[in-house]
Amino acid sequence: MLEKCYEFLQNEKPLRDANLTDMEEKIIRSYQLLTHKPMLIAINLDETQGKDIEKHFEILVKHKIGKNTKAIAFYGQIEMEMSELSDSDAAIFMKEYGIKESALSKLINEAYNLLGVHSFFTVGEEECHSWTIKKGMNAQEAAGEVHTDFYNRFIRAEVVHYDDFINYGSFAKAKEQGAWRLEGKEYIVKDGDIILIRHN
Repeated sequence: MLEKCYEFLQNEKPLRDANLTDMEEKIIRSYQLLTHKPMLIAINLDETQGKDIEKHFEILVKHKIGKNTKAIAFYGQIEMEMSELSDSDAAIFMKEYGIKESALSKLINEAYNLLGVHSFFTVGEEECHSWTIKKGMNAQEAAGEVHTDFYNRFIRAEVVHYDDFINYGSFAKAKEQGAWRLEGKEYIVKDGDIILIRHN
């Protein structure tokens, strides 16, 4: 396997583009090789380059974009200026330059996607906590990320999605509207779920 990787690197190709088997992927992960890791390319443009963005991306895609690689473009100077404005003034700025979301938000979202993770929330009387987990984890596995006892003693999960909670305004109203559900251990946790873990 290492000889295969060596040959790939000798041809100046990143290991993230190699067609490795599941077993090879599992083994190579332990070596923490840099070109095997996902790559996020951040292109900092100035305001005059907005019209040429497609040209820049075309060049980048041709030469750099491969497997597990993403690129985003943003206006660093404008983002810095916007951070000093009120929300309403920043919204005007964003509209003027055709910016749909902040660079920070873009970076976080793309990084999460590349790493194959997302977040769920646990809420108590005193605090709300966000937990980052691998996509595809079930409720019992997610509970184990909070505490190992929750995995071992898992019974059920009470679940409401963040969007439903905001829409209805409270857990009680979400429950009344049928947006609050009881789920078993095989439930696949979704990004933005708010979960109350029941355990014995």
